[in-house]
Amino acid sequence: MDTGYEVFSQYYDGLTENVNYAERAAYFDGLIRRHKRSEGVVLLDLACGTGSMSEEMAGLGYDVIGVDFSYGMLSRAMEKKMESGLPIQYVCQDMREIELYGTVDAVICTLDSLNHLDSFADVETVFRKVAENLEPGGVFIFDMNTPYKHREVLGSQIYIYDTETVYCVWENRYEPEQHTVHIRLDFFEQTEDGSYFRSGEEITEHAYEPQQVAEALERAGLTVMGCYHADTEEPLRDDSQRMIFVTGKQED
Repeated sequence: MDTGYEVFSQYYDGLTENVNYAERAAYFDGLIRRHKRSEGVVLLDLACGTGSMSEEMAGLGYDVIGVDFSYGMLSRAMEKKMESGLPIQYVCQDMREIELYGTVDAVICTLDSLNHLDSFADVETVFRKVAENLEPGGVFIFDMNTPYKHREVLGSQIYIYDTETVYCVWENRYEPEQHTVHIRLDFFEQTEDGSYFRSGEEITEHAYEPQQVAEALERAGLTVMGCYHADTEEPLRDDSQRMIFVTGKQED
């Protein structure tokens, strides 16, 4: 079964080498420690991808469960786990249908994973599922790309990535009415005989206004404790490309 991002998963780490996972993990760890009121350290890494953040959070002392719907992404996450020896549990689940054996103390969802859902109704479904699986006093922290980024940065741009393992053509098509970007990825990998093998993936991202997201969180039973600019604790700006939401589930 193709659960999505199977082709992309082969090249994902090479195309995200610019992401400082250790720095981002430290940032999320600081927010968790400041806002979490539950006593446990079980953390759910939602849409964990190839497990880079899961590895970092486990290294910081969390009992990590990584959930992703892509077998390809999880296969690479398992390879990292085998190498590091960290006790991370990986589960293949759609984030709209997460079912865990118990509640968790913290949930993170990073690198605009929520933007990739098909609709805002799906985003709301994830919020409700997180609330159901979150311990009272627990926290849910996530990032999302903003309408500004979709409009002014991603737009209808074409990007070229030339890494050691693959040549990638990244082509965007922007729909302003819905703040939606349709992304076409074409990968060219050199084979042993010098020819190139071409493969591709299509991805769609939807961006939403912060107020719309905040209202949906409240409806799901999650209290918004902060909405920040990029990886800071500064107020969101008109030109913020990424927004960070810090939310929590009220204690009983």
